[in-house]
Amino acid sequence: MKFKIALYVLLLPITTYAQNLRVAVAANAQYVSEALVKEFKKQTGVEVQLIVGASGKFTAQIQEGAPFDVFMSADMVYPQRLYEKKLTVSAPKVYACGTLVLWSTKLKQPLISSLTQQSISKIAVANPKLAPYGTATMQALKQLNLLNALQPKIVYGESIAQVNQYLLTGVADAAFTAKAVVMHGENKNKGSWTDVDSKLYKPIAQGVVILKNADKQNMKYATMFYNFLFGSTAKHIFKAYGYK
Repeated sequence: MKFKIALYVLLLPITTYAQNLRVAVAANAQYVSEALVKEFKKQTGVEVQLIVGASGKFTAQIQEGAPFDVFMSADMVYPQRLYEKKLTVSAPKVYACGTLVLWSTKLKQPLISSLTQQSISKIAVANPKLAPYGTATMQALKQLNLLNALQPKIVYGESIAQVNQYLLTGVADAAFTAKAVVMHGENKNKGSWTDVDSKLYKPIAQGVVILKNADKQNMKYATMFYNFLFGSTAKHIFKAYGYK
């Protein structure tokens, strides 16, 4: 009997024993990543755990040995920094380019110039020290010579996720966020939004890396997921969420 039990255990799928693939993902890509993970599991049977947050904070955590297998950043700067510190398997590669939008529950036609109105008292922006979409917002406002005028109204969120929360809970009247957020089903009918002119900010090229401190059992699955991100199915999903 003991032999039979032992044999049965050995024959169980390897995914039963492997720790879930841990993917640290920038908050702007939360919703598209959920769709990606769903399709990836359908194709491979591999479970993926998404940890959502700010790219800058993830970079600091990874340098301290955080047990992530894959890092999907909101830019190329942070994963490049990890690569230079020899913490990644290879140099970062762009998996998608994001689009910045202005989202509002107060403005029917959310134009940046309308943010100077007295009716707009709080504007949510991702912390530019941690989140690339926050950096893009600052660039756009500077280009339009509106940063000084709007600075007193700005409330900073640690990540795009917190920025979205500020808007949806009424803390802020408007928010600069990722197009992928407003394209998500549950947000489509909440307020109105408009693209921020892409000429006002540097392209938001988002990079991905496999981390060297990935769980050894998961390295195979990390590579599979990494390759999946550059396949035709993933490209179709990215496009559906407003990525280029």
